[in-house]
Amino acid sequence: MEYVYYVDESDTPTGETSEKYTAHYSDTKLHAAFSCYIFNEEGKFLVTQRADSKKVWPGVWTNSCCGHPAPDESREDAINRRVQYELGMKVKNIRQIIPDYIYKTPPYNGIIEHEYCPVYVAIADSDIEPNPDEVMDHAWMDWSEYMQRLESDSDDYSVFSENVPAEITDDMPRWSWWCKDQLKHLKDNQAFSDFIEDIIS
Repeated sequence: MEYVYYVDESDTPTGETSEKYTAHYSDTKLHAAFSCYIFNEEGKFLVTQRADSKKVWPGVWTNSCCGHPAPDESREDAINRRVQYELGMKVKNIRQIIPDYIYKTPPYNGIIEHEYCPVYVAIADSDIEPNPDEVMDHAWMDWSEYMQRLESDSDDYSVFSENVPAEITDDMPRWSWWCKDQLKHLKDNQAFSDFIEDIIS
């Protein structure tokens, strides 16, 4: 059983923990998380499609790997653990790009994500073997293509708020809310720009 731990708006643990699934509901409290963007040595970015069995946001496309550190676990260790579990792969050169990112999603079937979620980048250090319970599809793409896809995607997430449709159609958002929100921060982030330049040069 996985647990999350709650934090304040300075990322200081409050001392409270909760089982991961029961922690997420209509009034989810701020808790520790991470978001990781994985690139390969050729400069391609890994995107993933969430499995249909996921409790929230099933079937949507998103960035490489997101998750929660366990109590007393560093985010870097959590990244290695979840990347291995979700993607069956290893990464190297984990680097924090945005240390103080907080987000709160629109409701998905009445459930809200509310996370203190530093953003990281990493380099793939093995082939990918996705866990079908977590990831139903994946692709490697240029960062410019990723930005174009997000910018052309629907932003009307109200369709998911209650009574979620059985399948995502072309007029609904196909990409996660949080990856679009994070993109706003990454566009003008010098550390991220330097990272991109390093791997494509």
